[in-house]
Amino acid sequence: MTDLLGIIDAGGPVIVVLLALSLLSLTLIAAKLIQLRGVRAGSGQRDAALKQWLAGERDAARAKLAAGTAPADRVTGTVMDRLLAGTPPPAVEAEAEILGNQELEAMNRHIRVLELVAMISPLLGLLGTVLGMIESFQQLDLAGGSANASVLAGGIWRALLTTAAGLLVAIPAAAAAALFSTRIEGAAQSIERTVGQLLVIERARVDAGPRG
Repeated sequence: MTDLLGIIDAGGPVIVVLLALSLLSLTLIAAKLIQLRGVRAGSGQRDAALKQWLAGERDAARAKLAAGTAPADRVTGTVMDRLLAGTPPPAVEAEAEILGNQELEAMNRHIRVLELVAMISPLLGLLGTVLGMIESFQQLDLAGGSANASVLAGGIWRALLTTAAGLLVAIPAAAAAALFSTRIEGAAQSIERTVGQLLVIERARVDAGPRG
């Protein structure tokens, strides 16, 4: 705790802001890890449900997705509900797009905040360094150029501290935002693939109906 207070004292207000951004970033990372941990799960179960739907076992296919927790499970399950209720496929497709966008929006929530933290933290660190260097050279100027090297080095060390802190805050935030975006993209592709296959199967069934 003493070391932390010493760092805050040495870095000044910029360190305080960076510390607040770090706490915000870590909180969001933990929350998104919990939210996104299973968004790409259940692909095998969805494929099995589609095979059942294709075979005409529509109720069994819907029941197979009932326990799914991934966004693709929820959207596909809702689409199946609408089809079982007799809703025309074009209307179901429009609703599926809305539901998919809602799931995507929920998954992307707060990702921009992480990206913003990753962007501004190094800039804040650089600002703190520049302000610290200005202060160090002001002290050197007031001393008439007679300040010893240890005093000047101490001022530079304190100035560079904020740059290091800014990078320490930015790197985890940037890495987490990139990894989360990749996971969200995979979940979105799962939704699009599964719902698309389901609607193709249903259109083929409807088209084949009059000929049967």
